[in-house]
Amino acid sequence: MTAMPAPTPRLPASAGDVFELIRTGRATTRSEVGRLTGLSRTAVTARLVGLLESGLVVEGAEAPSTGGRPAATLRFDRRAGVVLAVAVGRSRSQLGLTDLRGTVLAELDEEQEVGIGPDELMPRLVECGHELLASVGRTARDVQGIGISIPGTVDAGAGASRESPILQGWDGIPLPPYFSDFGDAPVVLDNDANALAASERDGLLREATDLLVVKASTGLGVGLVVDGRLARGAWGAAGELGHVKTRAADGLPCRCGETGCLEAVAAGWALVRDMREAGQPVDHVRAVVELALAGDADARRLVRESGRRLGEALAGAVDLLNPQVVVLGGDLAGAFDLLVAGVRESLYAEAAAVVTRDLAVLPASHGSHAGVVGCASLALEAVLSPAAVDRRLQARR
Repeated sequence: MTAMPAPTPRLPASAGDVFELIRTGRATTRSEVGRLTGLSRTAVTARLVGLLESGLVVEGAEAPSTGGRPAATLRFDRRAGVVLAVAVGRSRSQLGLTDLRGTVLAELDEEQEVGIGPDELMPRLVECGHELLASVGRTARDVQGIGISIPGTVDAGAGASRESPILQGWDGIPLPPYFSDFGDAPVVLDNDANALAASERDGLLREATDLLVVKASTGLGVGLVVDGRLARGAWGAAGELGHVKTRAADGLPCRCGETGCLEAVAAGWALVRDMREAGQPVDHVRAVVELALAGDADARRLVRESGRRLGEALAGAVDLLNPQVVVLGGDLAGAFDLLVAGVRESLYAEAAAVVTRDLAVLPASHGSHAGVVGCASLALEAVLSPAAVDRRLQARR
């Protein structure tokens, strides 16, 4: 009989662990920190010294007394810094600043030429970041982290696009060096569908732990949330729904260079193509959505048909993953009622009854702000995790 391995001894709680208790509101006094961690009063004080000096934690008003001397409360100071969020798209980038709770302080949109390269666009976005900081009375030294999203598969370790049909010429070019103005602030890169999924941490993920988050814009992608965590796959390519083959697209060329992809019949760029063929001179999926909302019959038909095709492709994923919620976000979701009608029509018809019985299909919690909120969430996860806080305090010492 094989002997069971001995359990790994539990290490004493670090300053980062203590910070996590305070940030999440589970501990509001020194005595509560001690009770939850098992640390002595002296050890609690030692861990709080660095947190108080860093400004991440402040000691404030006295807590209600239960007898004896009232204890001073401990709280996370969301104003101790800001994060910069940069959601790069095909023809528009969205930027925002948030506090350390993820509350948006300022936002702006930067229009750009289709096909622009990183050497031209990224310096402009850095300038926009400085403008946002100035608008709220902050400087580059206040930036604690930077979250960036781009369409396509990314190499998170290298901070670069791995493969993006939308951003031609970006593959393999590291993006963090463009943000050297912001000192040692960590730069986190992910794809746009994962950023959309991350935005739900302050939305639907408060009630559900398993989501399929669809980014339906110029392209199509899915952020997978399993048991409350983003699932990126072995090479960061999980959720490439737009390039699943579908019979409806047989023979149709896709931007990726292949034929038969879902995007060729359901993505925003395909709807723009079809509208132009119908005599409507639109140049972006947002224009298609505007026409649909204004009652244009062709636009309404195309958006609903896009939803049907999307629902067909999602049915297999829903059968495999059994999510509680399918979330629809991105520019196409601006015509949510039309899009969701198509999605529900085919999804509920083709997926197994046991997984659709209680399945909800809902709009993204933060609407057009989701890209900024999601990028900020990715950065905050990297900046405020217990391990990251421990590294920060060690560097200060």
